[in-house]
Amino acid sequence: MQKATILTARDAADLIRDGDVITVSSSSGLGCPDAVLAGIGQRFAETEAPRRLTAVHPIAAGDMYGVKGIDHLSMPGLLAKVIAGSYPSGPSSFEPPKIWQMIENNQVHAYNFPSGVLFQMHRAAAAHQPGVFTQVGSDTFIDPRQQGGRMNASTPAEHVRTVELDGAEWLFFPAVVPNVAIIRATTADEFGNLTFEEEGSPLGALDQAYAAHNNGGIVIAQVKRIAQAYSQAPQDVRVPGILVDAIVIDPDQLQTTNTLYDPAISGQLRQPLTQLPPVPFSLEKVIARRAAQELQTGEIVNLGFGVSALVPHILVEEGLAQEVSWVIEQGAVGGVPLLDFAFGCAQNPDAIMPSIDQFTLLQGGGFHRSMLSFLEIDERGSVNVHYLPKKRHVTAGVGGFADITSSAPAIAFIGSFTAGRRDIEFDEGRLDIRSDGPHTKLVKNVAAVTFSGPKALERGQRVTYITERCVLELTKHGLVVTEVAPGVDVQRDILDRSDFTLHIADDLRTMDHALFLDRPLQLTLPLLPPPSRIIALDTPRAA
Repeated sequence: MQKATILTARDAADLIRDGDVITVSSSSGLGCPDAVLAGIGQRFAETEAPRRLTAVHPIAAGDMYGVKGIDHLSMPGLLAKVIAGSYPSGPSSFEPPKIWQMIENNQVHAYNFPSGVLFQMHRAAAAHQPGVFTQVGSDTFIDPRQQGGRMNASTPAEHVRTVELDGAEWLFFPAVVPNVAIIRATTADEFGNLTFEEEGSPLGALDQAYAAHNNGGIVIAQVKRIAQAYSQAPQDVRVPGILVDAIVIDPDQLQTTNTLYDPAISGQLRQPLTQLPPVPFSLEKVIARRAAQELQTGEIVNLGFGVSALVPHILVEEGLAQEVSWVIEQGAVGGVPLLDFAFGCAQNPDAIMPSIDQFTLLQGGGFHRSMLSFLEIDERGSVNVHYLPKKRHVTAGVGGFADITSSAPAIAFIGSFTAGRRDIEFDEGRLDIRSDGPHTKLVKNVAAVTFSGPKALERGQRVTYITERCVLELTKHGLVVTEVAPGVDVQRDILDRSDFTLHIADDLRTMDHALFLDRPLQLTLPLLPPPSRIIALDTPRAA
């Protein structure tokens, strides 16, 4: 076995040729091989090469807090096409990332596809299979009968089509074969064996490496340090050195966004939950508290970015942190998912799985419910979470949202009823809407469909929409208001603030007054019944 070649980031960039397809393992700042991407940008600035690259990012590469990621590549002439599960995002006060400027100016062909599907496209490429058949994304903006995942007018319709197989309709995503995989780990030994001991997740590094290597391409690995040959435990090696062609050392790589290193993220230390800051009492906390009341002890629950990410922290405050097992698409199982742009990691996880294996759980419906955020909801119950007209750069894209919602038995969409400046107070357990947001989130038609309400009804999924002033459920007759916050005027604050007709449940209930008081809920969760086969074990057998 040959020793791995160690290169500077700039020298590693010389390995990339004009027209190459490069695949990058990253989730925002988590696991981002930023130094290598910077080396490619540096080479292009010096030599105007490489040119016409296609960049594939199953999740996002980079963030808006110092890890530039794909923005290192976002120069006309260098980048011709990008296929991504999500894109760098952040506060609207920031200048839009360069990649968003290129997309909006039609300077690059850009696609937004589900993260889980993109990971599977790599596994298909590695095994020389034609691609991925799936129903993830059907009847949404990913469907070729809608936008086909295209993000601007210059992007051609390709990479997804509909097919019929055995009487069922499927979306087909052809495998994308990379020439170069750029991945990241913590340590490489002298032969290129990679361990991920300080990483929040290995993400899709192995499958991306397989996809390039098995098709005659190369693998570049960015690491924090080099170890002596054979000094790592074989069980700890996630990517074997036989796949790695070049190593770039960056001792300053961040563990995740704005985080140099936190051992509780990578499972090397279990920190007391008292180290987590309390969630300030706010409108968002009230919504998250109501969402927490949906849970049952023993459930496996997927979680999305935004207000929904507060729900595990509500359980921590209520002394119920161990009652629910959270699973997030980046790979963490259990623990407490972190907030804001450290989302994607968890404190004190029980396990850290590769993303593609986590998506096997999620696409297969092997969990009980998902809690996700929303931008808009329409009269069919469809949700837009990825597209904000005139401010597209502040949203990340579909990510794993479509993979998750395709099979989740129950989904709770969580967010405020209106958007914009508003004055809403809490008065002794009542909601006092003094002035409302100027924009309703309940619109006649969403700007783009990320989740299809009709498809959910067809699948038999239970869909709930939780806001600060009411709870709604999706039915075949439309959206039904099932709960109303105390103090809310149903006509003025709900019906008149929706662009379409809402129905009122015959047994309309009042939301718990305790939700609106700045003190513990004294929350208790009902026990999830065990599987029927387990119940059968407790049944006395006949003599």
